Amino acid sequence: MTTAAPSPSSANGETAGSPLPTLLRRLSWPEWRHHPWRHGMACVAVMLGVALAFAVHLINQSALGEFSAAVRSLNGEPDAQLRALQGPLDEAWLGRVARQPGVAAASPVIELSTYARRPEGPRVALRLIGLDPLLAPALSPDLVPRLAEGQDRLALLAPDTVSLNGSARQALGVRPGETVEVQHGLAWRRLLVVGDVAAAGPPVAVMDIAGAQWQFDRLGGLSRIDLRLEPGVALATVVRELALPAPLQVHTPDQAAQRVSNISRAYRVNLTVLALVALFTGAFLVFSVMSLSVAKRVPQLALLGVLGLDARQRLRLVLAEAAVLGGLGSALGLALGTGLAASALALLSGDLGGGYFPGVAPRLQWSPGAALAYGALGVAAALAGSWLPARMAQRLAPAEGLKGLGLATSGAPRPHLGLALILVGALAALLPPVAGLPLFAYLAVAAVLLGGMACVAPVVRGLTRLGLPLVRRHAGGLLALQRARHQSHTATVAVAGVVASLSLAVALTTMVASFRSSVSVWLDAVLPADLYARTAGSAAAAESAFLDPAFVDAVRGVPGVARLDTLRLQSLQLDPRRPSVTLIARPLDRPEQALPLTGELRPARAGAVSSYVSEAMADLYGARPGTWLELPLAPQQPAVRTWVRGLWRDYARQHGSVVIDSRDFQRLSGDVRVNDLALWLDEGARTGEVQAAIRALAPDPDGLEFAEPREIRALSLRIFDRSFAVTYWLQAVAIAIGLFGVAASFSAQVLARRKEFGLLQHLGFTRRQVLGIVAGEGLVWSGAGALLGLALGIGVSVILVHVVNPQSFHWTMDLLLPWSRLTLLAAAMVAAGLLTAMMAGRAAASREAVLAVKEDW
Repeated sequence: MTTAAPSPSSANGETAGSPLPTLLRRLSWPEWRHHPWRHGMACVAVMLGVALAFAVHLINQSALGEFSAAVRSLNGEPDAQLRALQGPLDEAWLGRVARQPGVAAASPVIELSTYARRPEGPRVALRLIGLDPLLAPALSPDLVPRLAEGQDRLALLAPDTVSLNGSARQALGVRPGETVEVQHGLAWRRLLVVGDVAAAGPPVAVMDIAGAQWQFDRLGGLSRIDLRLEPGVALATVVRELALPAPLQVHTPDQAAQRVSNISRAYRVNLTVLALVALFTGAFLVFSVMSLSVAKRVPQLALLGVLGLDARQRLRLVLAEAAVLGGLGSALGLALGTGLAASALALLSGDLGGGYFPGVAPRLQWSPGAALAYGALGVAAALAGSWLPARMAQRLAPAEGLKGLGLATSGAPRPHLGLALILVGALAALLPPVAGLPLFAYLAVAAVLLGGMACVAPVVRGLTRLGLPLVRRHAGGLLALQRARHQSHTATVAVAGVVASLSLAVALTTMVASFRSSVSVWLDAVLPADLYARTAGSAAAAESAFLDPAFVDAVRGVPGVARLDTLRLQSLQLDPRRPSVTLIARPLDRPEQALPLTGELRPARAGAVSSYVSEAMADLYGARPGTWLELPLAPQQPAVRTWVRGLWRDYARQHGSVVIDSRDFQRLSGDVRVNDLALWLDEGARTGEVQAAIRALAPDPDGLEFAEPREIRALSLRIFDRSFAVTYWLQAVAIAIGLFGVAASFSAQVLARRKEFGLLQHLGFTRRQVLGIVAGEGLVWSGAGALLGLALGIGVSVILVHVVNPQSFHWTMDLLLPWSRLTLLAAAMVAAGLLTAMMAGRAAASREAVLAVKEDW
């Protein structure tokens, strides 16, 4: 269809100074109206990229905001908190702090992570807080108990009463006047529900601090002291005058907020970057669509050039069209992203698989600033994708365009430019993280991808040289290869989508496969026993749910138990700004067999306690083999200096863990409790009978959880797959966008060359031969794109596996190339490219192409 071209100098009285609105209305709008699907797909590509990125941002920010609010609600509103590095804080510090000049109020608090249930019901994770009801209103208003109707006012001070927040009441299914049971060791403490508290977030119970100390064996000890300072008093002055010993720390609200953010920051940032991959590939789809649009309108653009529309105005016209498409796609993407985020928060409670925000039901927190930022990213992606087509329109020679000679194309990208970009990417991957984030690694990935795309033309020429001897006696094949060789610079346009989407798909597939394989091997190493029993599901709950020595000794004598190892968990707050580190005490007669060590195992030091740290400890705290690490093992005692002998992989604890021998731990701390049991059974012993015998020894059999290694392994891998479910979806979107870009690119190439194909038919080539020529070129270009995408994907996967993951999550893994899946991906891309080339070739061999030659007569 031919659209009348308006005169740039005058259109309905408009001045020549601003022809852009007229051109958009007279030239661009008819093009969009007559080809809605083509341009609609460009909008869809931008929409999907913006929607996914904005949805991930909203979900993460809403969940983080709700989780942070819940933490602030539990921590109250103090100016500072006094805590012990390990174990309880001596209650004697309360009087000293309360009398300190400059301190307006000091409120003691007991914190316990444990489990609760209705009588004989299932266990529910519970945060139990003991406080002084008379002091709490000033510092922790959300934790002040509100008595239910009919309850005695003195019930708040009773040692066996408790008040629950909304989450706890719902999870336990209890009302005021009913009882709940709270776990301590393998026993249960029965408490009467007398009221509620306003604290949000996971299940929380509040009781009088004296009752908490008595019920849970914490007499004389506190978890923290909340401080409110007098106006104008500096915290540093109070801390200096208190002269706190080394085992004590002062935590500020800012440090608590930073600690909460650090728990999930790496996960949130990497997920956002991954979501932006769809927008990255969407830019290539915009590139393909705009290339096709410019190729189709060469006569119109040429006529406008003759009528006075200069090259710069043609450039602005194409960029304005892309900005309109990008703006529309961004607006739709923001709306779709908001809907996706709202649905995910309602269905998944803000957990996209990472498990960083347990127990929260966040509400959508919509941010205008974030919406503007992600909308601008969508427009920027559209403008970036349309830059080269706009430059092609700018370089168009009007006289040649009117003669049907097509667009002037730039020379092929120089190979050394691509190699230079790849080298820059390789060097950037060697740089350290910035503020704990692998920013240079992200730049390295972008540089490698762009450098690889600059190498498309040389790869195409190399493939054609290899194929020429095979088709020397076949005119159609020879013509296809020769043209593919001499027009190799156009291959960059045609297969940019293939290279981008395939390389990212290969990289993500390889990274996930490598991680899953490493986790599987790690599970085999850390699960050598036949049966495992535990009381606590986390290190935080290990202080309340534990096994005493008498029970452990009784289990050793159970028929069928050949060997028993114990494990003790503790949380250590080594840095107020970072999440807690997990201390693991277990038998370590042969650490090289008991732990999945990486690197060299240093010799033990005579008279020194040996420790074995996870990779996160090395990155976050500098605790590497051959160094000393101070650990607060005993309450109210100076830290113990330990000799770091080895580094081990721990995929279960991202923020760091330290393993020491259980005999050293018991000797230094005096703590003989354990949390987990690893049982090796006699040959022929039945697992079910052993479990029943051990349960019979417990005061309450329901306080123990049993699992066989295969069950733990299966559960762990299910959690792993759930964590990467979002990755699979984002990868699929990127591939779909890339495939459509291939189709649009080949269509643009065929449309620009229709006179060439018409001339071939005039010279005697049959329709089938012309179709074969187009298909041959498509096969060469798709093959080159697939090979290059596969190579680039493997290179990017090396960066993801060996740089991004260690810098983000502080664990390493072994690179595994799943060749069957990678080959299938590459073959699918080649098949898709060949199919789209053949479909485009049908138009190339049509009667319209033959008639197009008449335009030159």
